[in-house]
Amino acid sequence: MRQSRLWGILALPGLLWLLAFFLVAFYAIVSVGFGNVDTLYTPQPHWNPLSWNVGYVWEALKGVVPGGRTWDDVVRSLVYITVAVLLSLAIGYPVAWYAARHAGRWKGPLLVCLVLPFWISYLMRMFAWTNLLDTGGYAARALHALSIDSLLGSIGLLDGNDWLAGQHITVILGLVYGYVPYLILPLFATLDRIDQRLIEAARDLGAPPAGAFWRVVLPLSRTGLLAGIVIVALPMFGDYYTADLLSGSPRTSMLGNVINTSLLGGPDKPLGSALTLIMSAFLLVLMLYYLRTLRADQRTLVNG
Repeated sequence: MRQSRLWGILALPGLLWLLAFFLVAFYAIVSVGFGNVDTLYTPQPHWNPLSWNVGYVWEALKGVVPGGRTWDDVVRSLVYITVAVLLSLAIGYPVAWYAARHAGRWKGPLLVCLVLPFWISYLMRMFAWTNLLDTGGYAARALHALSIDSLLGSIGLLDGNDWLAGQHITVILGLVYGYVPYLILPLFATLDRIDQRLIEAARDLGAPPAGAFWRVVLPLSRTGLLAGIVIVALPMFGDYYTADLLSGSPRTSMLGNVINTSLLGGPDKPLGSALTLIMSAFLLVLMLYYLRTLRADQRTLVNG
């Protein structure tokens, strides 16, 4: 009991911080989303739930269904994020597995390299990516010399040779480049904790290396896998600066761009807040699924 009180006291500053800078701020968004605007299109938040106006929320809901004005942005966001997460897994899982099991004395330097991207601002990394993919950039010239841009153009993934001219693949690669480190680290932590004796037992029972991986390693790494997917997918849904910096074209606009434009560049600030609430509800469903899976895995481990 005494130890529980001690930890409660230690957690109090963090809880107050969350209350002030998350719950209060989020309630402000709720009040604007359920509010109204005056004759000058200035948002008039309704702080009292009894006076909430559901008009903008209803308008936002009509926009995210097939045929709505933001439906294309919703579909584009889902496609971009799905492809980006799959590519991040294809890149990140082998890196995490190598760092956890085969790096040997190079594990420390490799972990430093994995942490280095966190020391640099995301916007600075995107600006660097923009310079590399510019028409005269090193990456663009190398891709052109290897005829990769021609290959991608022949299968419809690249329109022309300008990587920054509203290209879908550029935005997807930018998302992968920006968020893949956040997927590798939780995967590494999970893979590093897997007992090597379990893998050896599978091999002793006749499983080939690939079979031991699919039957032992992959199921035991599911928690870290889901954690990494959640960590990268959730911020991708609200990302707007990647598409702005690497494209700036309406044909690559994501839901985050629609919300940003509504809140900062137009008279539809309550509509932007309403879209934020709808996206938050969708992401909450994903979080609940992750927590449910995590709890089920913990019960499995406890029950043996």
